[in-house]
Amino acid sequence: MSTIQPFSDEYFMREALKEAKKAEIENEVPVGAVIVCNEKIIARTHNLTETLTDVTAHAEMQAITSAENAINGKFLEECILYVTLEPCVMCAGACYWSRFKRIVYGALDPKRGASLVGKNLYHPKTEIVGGVLATECGEIISEFFRKKRELKL
Repeated sequence: MSTIQPFSDEYFMREALKEAKKAEIENEVPVGAVIVCNEKIIARTHNLTETLTDVTAHAEMQAITSAENAINGKFLEECILYVTLEPCVMCAGACYWSRFKRIVYGALDPKRGASLVGKNLYHPKTEIVGGVLATECGEIISEFFRKKRELKL
């Protein structure tokens, strides 16, 4: 097993996975996000849709608000968003307006992911990187929903 280098995509995705695990404990869909600026995490959060009774309280939306407060501005042009699941269309739209330098996601979302619509949802200057720790990011969500289905039986 190789060592994860600090300040690498894998390093920050592991931080987002920590947030996803917090969401799972809170019975939220386990998606976590961190926003990094100059190799420092300025925002970290997870899905809060159940907790806040708010369908827009996705991890990305929560992280964007937190990061904008941290930098005291609305544009995140020097920032990188790390999120364990590919952003949905709503979150991709928010990412467009936030103008991220990069967006790095883990697992692909074949049912609701923004890639179903196309890359034009993101700001043209934003670099999109998918598949970072995809297996781990996908497993936490798959396991969460598997447990949910078992409880219904």
